[in-house]
Amino acid sequence: MKKYLLIISTLVLITVTTRAQDDESTLTRPGQEAPSFSCMTVDGTVIDIKELKGKVIWINFFATWCPPCKKELPVLEKNVMERYRDNPDFVLVVLGREHSMDEMKEYAVSTGLELPFAPDKEREIFSMFATQSIPRNVIIGRDGKIAVQSIGYTESEFTQLEKKLASLLEE
Repeated sequence: MKKYLLIISTLVLITVTTRAQDDESTLTRPGQEAPSFSCMTVDGTVIDIKELKGKVIWINFFATWCPPCKKELPVLEKNVMERYRDNPDFVLVVLGREHSMDEMKEYAVSTGLELPFAPDKEREIFSMFATQSIPRNVIIGRDGKIAVQSIGYTESEFTQLEKKLASLLEE
């Protein structure tokens, strides 16, 4: 019994510590107005957050060298982009933290992913949302406020993000 309590206590402590680190690196909060930015995707599409009020926006921050990001991106493409690609009320942008436009184009070609990649070479956009930690997902509701955000990648957490997205698109 003591062993069981020790394990539970340790898990709780790890969870609380991890959450505190997430909070320290995260500059935005659910319910807060999303920071305003614009970017250009590898296909030349300009995305300006100010002009997208009334739409649901999913922002993914990643890096080409990040193992969890590499696991997450194919899931993002299959479960989110392919499902909502034709939904006029949905916008997805996948920002390559510290990557140039050329690097993003090369990554898209080398992986075969057809996600709307955009560069964030100097972390200008990322730094509006956080100081560290990727992958990072932010979903913005039709009202322009952050509905939910997550750090890291697990299948279960990603499934929760998908459910939140579906719910926001039904509103």
